[in-house]
Amino acid sequence: MSIHFTVNNKAMSFDGDIDMPLLWYLRDHVKLTGTKYGCGIAECGACTVHIDGRAVRSCVIPLKNIEGKNIKTIEGLAQGKELHAVQQAWIEEDVSQCGYCQSGQLMAAVDLLNRNADPDDRDISEITNICRCGTYPRIRKAILRAAQIIKEEKL
Repeated sequence: MSIHFTVNNKAMSFDGDIDMPLLWYLRDHVKLTGTKYGCGIAECGACTVHIDGRAVRSCVIPLKNIEGKNIKTIEGLAQGKELHAVQQAWIEEDVSQCGYCQSGQLMAAVDLLNRNADPDDRDISEITNICRCGTYPRIRKAILRAAQIIKEEKL
């Protein structure tokens, strides 16, 4: 059975094990290694990508569930050389420490800001991605900064 979907606005098809998790397809078949393996049980968020604009944990999504869907990974977040506001804020606030979880953190933050342009601390706390280095204060600051950048871009 062949399935069809898009990854970072590029049409894809797959004719293989449709029970394979999306994470492994992205990393092993498409060579998009920005999405990380963390726990394999959808708890840590290192594997977060967008499916049809919503943040999901790709380690538990079988390929059979993405027929006709639009997948966006960290590699597809920037528009050409122009960083997404969340990426820019991450740099400005010097968020990353080891960086392993950051692609998932960024994708979760983008989803939050797409749903809520003016998040408060409580809203940000609903992001459940884990950072083993504990950069949560910088992550929070960067999300608030990204919201500000987005507002300024709309003016």
